[in-house]
Amino acid sequence: MNRIICFIIGLSLFLVACQQKSDTQPIFKTVKTASENGGESNLFVSETGEVYLSWVEYLGDTMDILYFSKLKNEQWSTPKEITRGKDWFVNWADFPSLVTYKTGGKNLAAYWLEKSANGTYDYDIHIIQSQDSGNNWGNEFIIHRDSIAAEHGFMTMVPLSNDRIFATWLDGRNTKTDQEDPVENHGHSHGGAMTLRTAEFDIGDHVFEEAELDNRICDCCQTDAALTADGAIVVYRDRSEQEIRDIAIVRKEKGQWTTPHLVHADNWEIAGCPVNGPAVSAIERTVAVAWFTAANAKPTVKISFSQDSGKTFESPIIVSNHTPLGRVDVELLSKKEAIVSWLEETDNGAAIFAKKIARNGETEENILLTETDPSRQSGFPTMVKMPDQMVYSWTAIDSVTTMTKIKTGILTW
Repeated sequence: MNRIICFIIGLSLFLVACQQKSDTQPIFKTVKTASENGGESNLFVSETGEVYLSWVEYLGDTMDILYFSKLKNEQWSTPKEITRGKDWFVNWADFPSLVTYKTGGKNLAAYWLEKSANGTYDYDIHIIQSQDSGNNWGNEFIIHRDSIAAEHGFMTMVPLSNDRIFATWLDGRNTKTDQEDPVENHGHSHGGAMTLRTAEFDIGDHVFEEAELDNRICDCCQTDAALTADGAIVVYRDRSEQEIRDIAIVRKEKGQWTTPHLVHADNWEIAGCPVNGPAVSAIERTVAVAWFTAANAKPTVKISFSQDSGKTFESPIIVSNHTPLGRVDVELLSKKEAIVSWLEETDNGAAIFAKKIARNGETEENILLTETDPSRQSGFPTMVKMPDQMVYSWTAIDSVTTMTKIKTGILTW
């Protein structure tokens, strides 16, 4: 009798465990957006857990409109216009964004890129702010003060606790020469190197703490930034004199910026910019950096963890080395686990995948989010974290009209 009772109890526990496992299988569902002909989407989650979607809608051949919407009950609110213009620099990899101040959702800041001269890559970073939840927007200002017609872009904004916004960007002020012909050089300069710069600004459009973080970096890879318990960190693709373009990090400690150092030495030697920047996420002193490399002609997506605010990093973990195209994003789920998203080449074109990665190297199966196009037109997928959910945005291409629109989805587990 005791054996029968033990068997029944054991079987019950087994069935409960199986049921629990099935209940935690990830479910991905799309959420309709108001985009009809647009691209360059970005996501942001505020201190209070509100998710914002920003994107550019293309109105005809000349007018561009920057919109934003908020997610509530798994539905996007009616879009609000931030600003519009006819001379914007609209690029598949260098896209606008929106953030809220830590003081609450009433104060918002958004930026976009606007042409400054005739050179292909002559454009400035324009910032505009709202003090009433995005119903009205103030005057725009340019965060960099060099007044040189050159490339300024790939900016990341992070809210600070002192009622300021931290910003970092690629700055081409040193790339221009007085004798340069921007048409003959196809818009790219032959002066000095691209630099990484930073500044802070407040709701009154005042700019503070301007600094150069690195005087030679890759020309057109995205930046990313996060706040740790020890201060701000910035990750980006570096560029050595030997054209090694690996991922580097620079940290702010006790009010001072450190000397940049590599997250990991992949030794990827490439003559031109791969347009494939890194992503970073932080919880207190735990940091996760994900990136793409094609060192030794082997395309790979990697992730590396740090337990000291990015001062040192553990050995990289391979996320994918099948046929990845990169375009990565990362979010820490806890101090022991992260989720990475990336683009992968497939038999049908490409797909956006996500995967959980533990710090100890354990990985779960790839989660197929959606099929997409491998071309530049499909842009960069982005994601943000909510409790037990991830929100994703990406650019979908109509196979008949080739028009693009923003799509979003929610991953639940």
